[in-house]
Amino acid sequence: MKYIPPKKLKVLMGLFFGTGIWGIIYGLWIHHPPIPYLTVFGVINLSLGGLCGYLFLTQEPRSSSKGKK
Repeated sequence: MKYIPPKKLKVLMGLFFGTGIWGIIYGLWIHHPPIPYLTVFGVINLSLGGLCGYLFLTQEPRSSSKGKK
């Protein structure tokens, strides 16, 4: 898989987790009657945040010797 800079992955993780939590809370408790599709989108965003976290934790460091051939 292509190398993704860690800073970009951290930003994506924060955005996905933030919007996911907001979507679940708003969809279930704040808006009446509850909005099921907003809750589902919140769960999808949490899953995407988890995927970005997995990529962040398992990604190999960039090798600086590749470009100096």
